[in-house]
Amino acid sequence: MNEEKGFLGTAPIGKLLLKLALPTVAAQVINMLYNIVDRIYIGHIPDIGAMALTGVGVCMPLIMIVSAFAAFVGYGGAPRASIFMGRGDYESAEKTLGNSFALQIIISAVLTAVLLIWNQDFLMAFGASENTIQYAVDYMNIYAVGTAFVQITLGMNAFITAQGFAKTGMLSVLIGAVANIILDPIFIFGFNMGVRGAALATIISQAMSCVWVLAFLLGKKTHLRIRRQNLLFKAKIILPSMALGLSTFIMQASESVISVCFNSSLLKYGGDIAVGAMTILTSVMQFAMLPLQGLGQGAQPIISYNYGAQNVDRVKAAFKLLLKVSLCYSTVLWLCIMIFPQAFAAMFTSEAELLEFTGPALRIYMGSMLLFGIQIACQMTFTSLGNAKASILVAVMRKFILLIPLIYIMPLILTSNQTMAVYLAEPIADFLAVSFTAVLFTFQFKKALRQISTPAPKA
Repeated sequence: MNEEKGFLGTAPIGKLLLKLALPTVAAQVINMLYNIVDRIYIGHIPDIGAMALTGVGVCMPLIMIVSAFAAFVGYGGAPRASIFMGRGDYESAEKTLGNSFALQIIISAVLTAVLLIWNQDFLMAFGASENTIQYAVDYMNIYAVGTAFVQITLGMNAFITAQGFAKTGMLSVLIGAVANIILDPIFIFGFNMGVRGAALATIISQAMSCVWVLAFLLGKKTHLRIRRQNLLFKAKIILPSMALGLSTFIMQASESVISVCFNSSLLKYGGDIAVGAMTILTSVMQFAMLPLQGLGQGAQPIISYNYGAQNVDRVKAAFKLLLKVSLCYSTVLWLCIMIFPQAFAAMFTSEAELLEFTGPALRIYMGSMLLFGIQIACQMTFTSLGNAKASILVAVMRKFILLIPLIYIMPLILTSNQTMAVYLAEPIADFLAVSFTAVLFTFQFKKALRQISTPAPKA
């Protein structure tokens, strides 16, 4: 059993990353289908497709917040569990899992109550108009009921991957995604439920994934098991996990704030069509980013485990390989988007006016996509090393310090086309953020490697 547990510290890095990253990338792509399949079907509802798509797009900030809280728990606790495993401290690793699960349950209950009571107020603040608010409310009223399923599936699945069970983690997502693809057309068109059918299909699918995740973490195949005695909070266990998860939370929750800023600004300068285009742009951005995050999640157990085991060479080798693969992917995808922007837009709408508007906007919005391999590789490695401060700093820099001000500044500078100027804020912020992250990472990574050159006591 010890040899089985220790494969993260002994298997060849290349084969190990391939073994772990392929399922995690697949899981991210599959997970993306939950929302994107909904949008594809909704966008093709006869007569109301464009308005319904825009209404569901306004729901995205709330959905992102739900996912961000799951990441706050899962991506804070899971890397620390891997580091403890690398040190051979499986007791602390299991305590981390148990404490994280208890926190996940509490957050789920609070979020469900908040969304059920105040979702319409949030949606109006997030850019819904009189034409789109009913579609948004119809979707969120049902989606809110399944908040706990989303939270547990996304948050606890990170602990499955962190142990090296990447295929099991992929199956967690695959079960729900396949169910969602099957149920969407049945509820949306067959039962004529429209956007409410899309939401119902999503929460049923997430419930199925949730059952799978809990069955594994309570079963015999897992190395780390959810145990009753570990559900009581221990400050030395849960607080460092929360600190580390805060960076991922900021990165994902800020997408909600960013969506509000984009939607309100675009509604002012371009109307409903510009907000509808933004729904498509964020969908394509998800398509671009999630596989990159999947690569990072595949590398996370390798980097975290070997960092805990104080194996400098394997940590360096894992990061360098992650950087190369991530940069290759982001460059190839950027080229495809630049050459065929309308092909990506056509996945989400068949309306000629929206399609014509979205093509040029997509080229602008994704202008710095080729550099994102650097950003994600560095950011995920910060998290894998347990470097909470650096992780939080790069997340805050990109979103709050750079992007939000630029959303409002750019239309004042480029007054000839203020709508496209809003979209231009994204690539400018991305370029500056990647430059900052690369410089910070160079110094912080060297510091981290020096720290594990000498033995560290158990935490």
